[in-house]
Amino acid sequence: MPPVPEATRLYTTPFLLLCLSHALFAGSFNMMIPELPNYLRSMGGAQYIGLIIALFTVTAGASRPFSGKLTDTIGRLPVMYFGVFACIICGFLYPVMHTVAGFLWIRFFHGFSTGFKPTASSAYVADIVPWNRRGEALGILGICSSVGSSATPPLGSWVVSSYGINMMFYVSSLLAFISLIILIQLPETLVGNKKFKLSHLKVDKQDIFDPLVLPAAIVMICCYFSYGVLLTLAPDISDRLQLGNRGIYFTVFTLSSIATRFFAGKIADRVGRVPVIKASIFIIILAMLVYALCHTPALFYIASVLFGFGIGIFFPAISAWTIDLGEHDKRGRAMATMYISLEIAIGGGAFISGSYIGDHVGRVPYMFYFSALMGIIGLVYLYRYDNSKIMPLIKNLRNR
Repeated sequence: MPPVPEATRLYTTPFLLLCLSHALFAGSFNMMIPELPNYLRSMGGAQYIGLIIALFTVTAGASRPFSGKLTDTIGRLPVMYFGVFACIICGFLYPVMHTVAGFLWIRFFHGFSTGFKPTASSAYVADIVPWNRRGEALGILGICSSVGSSATPPLGSWVVSSYGINMMFYVSSLLAFISLIILIQLPETLVGNKKFKLSHLKVDKQDIFDPLVLPAAIVMICCYFSYGVLLTLAPDISDRLQLGNRGIYFTVFTLSSIATRFFAGKIADRVGRVPVIKASIFIIILAMLVYALCHTPALFYIASVLFGFGIGIFFPAISAWTIDLGEHDKRGRAMATMYISLEIAIGGGAFISGSYIGDHVGRVPYMFYFSALMGIIGLVYLYRYDNSKIMPLIKNLRNR
């Protein structure tokens, strides 16, 4: 199909189809997260719970340089295809692996899905929407991801209680398959894309990291560390507070995120990325402090709403800022760098919290205090950003 012409409006058929596909993709791997800790315990792997998220993010982060280079070389669509296909395959592998080691290997492979699909999706969106509505568009894409993430965890828990955990894995594959069918209908947007060669998998130092987007990467690590902590601890906290369905927490959090994404991207387009990011970090820090103090379901849900608001404002603004900082013809590399920092943050938060907490429930508040401290570090960095030597350095790199 011919490439998409320069965008003059936001709500085009390719954009809407991509959003639908992205929602199904996000739902396919998020639906199983609340049930995986107990599943791993049932196999005798309680001490490895922190690796459920950490291994997933290690692979996702390690694959970003490859997905970024391929996105800018062979096209956006092939990279998205591979990411979704990884989800389809993994849904069929989980039921046949009955050992802790086998399960962890699948989690490791499953990370390729988010290592490829979001990088290419963000670049695709930047290609097909007007430049002055980029923040809004990325916010809408985030909303669709949040819809999938919020709707499927309770569904996954219900499927497990009604039909068993293997059926949940199969439903996960089905959602990913539908996502792939939708993607096939889209046109490629990269002009002059090349046929895949094995040599494209060779990455140089400049393919791994884009120094132009370093500020966004640093802030991402500081703020998304808390997300890794929550992904690891939320299921157990839900059990301790006797909330019943472990997926309800994810629904509360993501619905709150959706509520803010409707306007966060527009505001970032109008008043600037950095002011919006600063405001979102304040909310994230507040949420972490409420989590640290919560001992009732009501406080847990209040913290979840606050965290959803913070992340919902933060993500479209940081994504748009990343694209703004990067070069026009290297959007894949810029987004890959941002997502590498995201995976480092989530993986680090998951691994550190899982290793530190173990069976010591009394340590949980300290992880949230530490997460708040990480947010404060990111906020201080942003306040020093405009008056530091970072901006001249970035301008020099761009002019080379």
